[in-house]
Amino acid sequence: MKTRQLIILIGLSLVLLSSESFAQSGTCAGMDIGPGADLNGFIPFPADNAWNTDISSMPVDPNSANIIAFIGATSALHPDFGAGLYNGSKIGIPYQVVDTTTQPKVPIRLVAYKTESDPGPMPVPPNALIEGYPNPDDGDRHVLVLDRNGCWLYELYRGFKGHGGWKADSTAVWDMTTNEQRPYTWTSADAAGLAIFPGLVRYDEVLAGAINHAIRVTVPVTREAFTPPASHWASSENSQNAPPMGMRMRLKASFDISGFPPNDQVILTALKQYGVMVADNGGAMFISGAPDERWNNSELDQLKTLTASDFEVVLMGPVYTPDNVPTCPSPVVSSFMANPPTITVGECSTLSWSVTNAIYTIVCQGLQPPTSSTRLTNMAGASAP
Repeated sequence: MKTRQLIILIGLSLVLLSSESFAQSGTCAGMDIGPGADLNGFIPFPADNAWNTDISSMPVDPNSANIIAFIGATSALHPDFGAGLYNGSKIGIPYQVVDTTTQPKVPIRLVAYKTESDPGPMPVPPNALIEGYPNPDDGDRHVLVLDRNGCWLYELYRGFKGHGGWKADSTAVWDMTTNEQRPYTWTSADAAGLAIFPGLVRYDEVLAGAINHAIRVTVPVTREAFTPPASHWASSENSQNAPPMGMRMRLKASFDISGFPPNDQVILTALKQYGVMVADNGGAMFISGAPDERWNNSELDQLKTLTASDFEVVLMGPVYTPDNVPTCPSPVVSSFMANPPTITVGECSTLSWSVTNAIYTIVCQGLQPPTSSTRLTNMAGASAP
């Protein structure tokens, strides 16, 4: 990995003048607003991103058979999403799309992985859906929020609503218009250090007739290793046959999908073309999706007739372990200026900076991750740094 995240801290009295200051080169403006909103064709991250890469013609990994056997060749494919409730909870990982011109940013108190998290505040609504709603348990409790104004994706692991904000064990902010990834050995809201949302099966894309991205999958035991774009391991298992985080599998081209319902065929076609990406430890061959009352659970159940033996591992790139994980050059701030350097209440100051060895910068508190400069207003009469 050639670059690392850089975090720049400024005084708490500086707040964002306009969310449009952080609009990226792409656009999310066509997305609907609300829980489980239709993205209307928007695909997170560029076309050449790993999530969006067609792997149907890539070579099979020479250790594929052993890895499939380690996962469990007879393990049934399990769609971990659907309609209705299971044990009082919605089935799948929910998300919401917000408009940051109306949705304020709130503090996020970090608990377990502070040094590997992106700081808040974040535009997480007070009624944001938590994984497992309406009765989330003490599990992963993922919270996913998409900002259609700036094209940012905010993800929380073990999110809990607090007084005036939220708390989470880990957080990650993703620019959905670039190919950024976490620094090596950093986690995210997912164990592999990956974004969660781009790997979800959503009903709106199935309804449109195509899933144009890889699908998130869990396996019972992973290796103490990762292959990019993953950046983190969550295991002490050293077997060469254990799947590293970030590993790709695809449904074999010879598998006949013609007898499945049309919606299932959309999912199965994606499994052949884009495959799955190992993102966490969990159920064997559990693929992730968003809950939606339009899912037909009986149709989804037919996917359980597939097993891990119907898949093959795609040739992996470099696999990093504690013995060979690369180190990266540290971020360097070559300049950081405020013009004017001192402002009174209600006045504005423009911050500008130049950095190297960084994918993006974060200006705290009160701001999203800008890319070059931003204009701020002082609400308390403090001096800009």
